[in-house]
Amino acid sequence: MFKKLLLLLPLINLATPVQSAEVNVYSGRKEALIKPLLERFSEQTGIKTRLVTAKADKLLVRLQNEGRNTPADLFITVDAGRLHRAKKAGVLQPVESETLKAAVPAQLRDPGGQWYGLSQRARVIFYNRERVQPSELARYEDLADPKWKGRICIRGSGNIYNQSLVASMILANGEQATEEWVRGLVRNMARPPRGGDRDQIMAAAAGVCDLAVANTYYYGKMLTSRKNPAQREAARKMGLLWPNQQDRGTHVNVSGAGVTRHAKNRDAAIRLLEFLVSPEAQQWYAEVNYEYPVVEGVPVSERVRSWGEFKADRVNLDRLGELNPEAVRIMDRAGWR
Repeated sequence: MFKKLLLLLPLINLATPVQSAEVNVYSGRKEALIKPLLERFSEQTGIKTRLVTAKADKLLVRLQNEGRNTPADLFITVDAGRLHRAKKAGVLQPVESETLKAAVPAQLRDPGGQWYGLSQRARVIFYNRERVQPSELARYEDLADPKWKGRICIRGSGNIYNQSLVASMILANGEQATEEWVRGLVRNMARPPRGGDRDQIMAAAAGVCDLAVANTYYYGKMLTSRKNPAQREAARKMGLLWPNQQDRGTHVNVSGAGVTRHAKNRDAAIRLLEFLVSPEAQQWYAEVNYEYPVVEGVPVSERVRSWGEFKADRVNLDRLGELNPEAVRIMDRAGWR
C-alpha cells in the first residue's frame, strides 16, 4: 500500500535551486514512517537524504553534544513539548517560508518559525463498550469524578503526551484547578501507570479498567494490526470519545520538524520540510499512520474518517512546551508516577 500511495504523489515544483544536494535527517519517528517519503523527495529533486533514527530524547542530547559539528540538517520529533525543548536547547534555527506559513496553521507551528507541525494526533478517552455508556462523561475534567474510582488506565507521568495534556489543562483551567484534577485522576487509576498507549487500551478491553487515555493513531494501528489479533480484538471492544466538544475542544498534538541551528545544507533542508507539508505527502502520511494532516482540506484515511469529525482545541502548541515544567511539578506533587 505504501508504494502505491507514493506513486500518487505528483512531482513538486523544482524551479527554485538549492545550494546543496543532500539533507541529513535525525528522526525520532520510526524509519518506516519517514524513509519512503525521503526516497520520493530524492526521486523528485535529485537531493540525497541520509536518515538517522533513534529515541527522540537521545537524538536531542546528541544534537546538543555535537554542536556545530553535527551532520544533522533537519530534526524530526513528536509532541510540541519535545519540539519546544529542542528550541530552548538552541539546536534549531528560525525558518521564514511562505510555503510553510501557508500550509501549517499558526497554532501548529512555532511563532518564531523554529519548528513546524507535520501531522496531528488527538489524545482522547476510550471506553469499554460493555461497561460504559458514552453519555456518562463528556470532558477530560470528568476523569476526576469519584464515580470513576479504580476505573481508569493511563500511562506514566514521564510520558510527554500526558505532560502536554496536563499543560493544556493548565491553560484552560489554571494551575490550582489542574492540580486538583490531577489528584482526582490519580485517585481514580485502576493500577499504577505502566506500559504505552496500546497497553492502556488492552487493559480496558480486558476489564482491568473501564476507561483508557491514548492517542488516536494507536487505536487505528490496533484495529488494523495483522501481526497481533489480540490487539485487533481489544480495539474492537472499545469506543472512542471526543472530549470537550461543547467548550474548548479535544486536545491535539503534533509530530513536527525544524532545521538544525548548524545545518550545513540549510536550503535543501527547507525544501524537504516544505515537501513534507505538501498536500500529497500529507495524505500519504495520514494513510500510513492514521494521523490527521496539518494542512487543512487534505483528506484523512477512510479508517480515521469512520471515527467522526471533532472540534479540536486551537491553543498554540508552543504554549504547552512553555508550561511543561509546571505540568511535571503538578504531576509529581499529585503522586502521578
